[in-house]
Amino acid sequence: MPIVITGATGQLGRLVIEDLIAAGTPAGEILALGRDKEKLAQLPTRTAHVDYADQDALESAFRGAAAVLFISGSEVGRRIAQHGNVVRAAKNAGVGRIVYTSAPKADTTALGLAAEHLATENMIRESGIPFTFLRNGWYTENYTGQLAGTLQNGAVLGAAGDGRVSTAPRKDFAAAAAATLTQPGHENKIYELGGDDAFTLAELAAEITRLSGTPVTYRDLPQAEFAAALVGFGVPAPAADIYADADRGIAAGELFIDSGDLRRLIGRPTTPLAEVIEETLKTL
Repeated sequence: MPIVITGATGQLGRLVIEDLIAAGTPAGEILALGRDKEKLAQLPTRTAHVDYADQDALESAFRGAAAVLFISGSEVGRRIAQHGNVVRAAKNAGVGRIVYTSAPKADTTALGLAAEHLATENMIRESGIPFTFLRNGWYTENYTGQLAGTLQNGAVLGAAGDGRVSTAPRKDFAAAAAATLTQPGHENKIYELGGDDAFTLAELAAEITRLSGTPVTYRDLPQAEFAAALVGFGVPAPAADIYADADRGIAAGELFIDSGDLRRLIGRPTTPLAEVIEETLKTL
């Protein structure tokens, strides 16, 4: 029975597909769903052009699926309606299990980004479909993806104080998703996923300085000022508010994750911050 990957043209989805194939899942047993036809055409699997707004198309794609990797939508504010379509389609199609990419501590955190994820978790529970919730922590790429600008400005900006954040790169979260899709024993389990070694943003700046040779400092700002600074860099205001609220959460310990779940799922230590920075520096 096939594995269906929603949002498969995004960075995480593509990495999961690579891991599944590398682990021995035949490409013909993977159905990749997405909205971008050009990117779908680049994937080595079977594909279908499907939008979260189209419940009928989702239901058709899900029929016969042993498991669906449900990668959360990217349109904040619209996800409850869209995710409802996915869950209803999965139930109507008789999907064997849903593996959903959720938010850290979704049922207890004050992070604004978690509300739609918790609502989705509840919809999945209420559907009666066996589930696995992957509560993915902060991606290391949220920082290294801005490395060129960080080096140019000589500063990491944030509002996280001395809070610690447990990041891992997308490839680690992808490996965890592939493991839960193909290995037994993950039914109705919730995993809090984060990197082994948490760091403060001041420590992030120090590591960038050490590895690049360019002096970089951490500038801690009030939350509102940080959001305004992000808007000044071209980040849309709603996204800037989410990032600033995440930094408030880091300061409060809401993105510190010490469960060890990610390490156990991938069967190795998570990728260190220094390694991700070094890999990114090679591309600049």
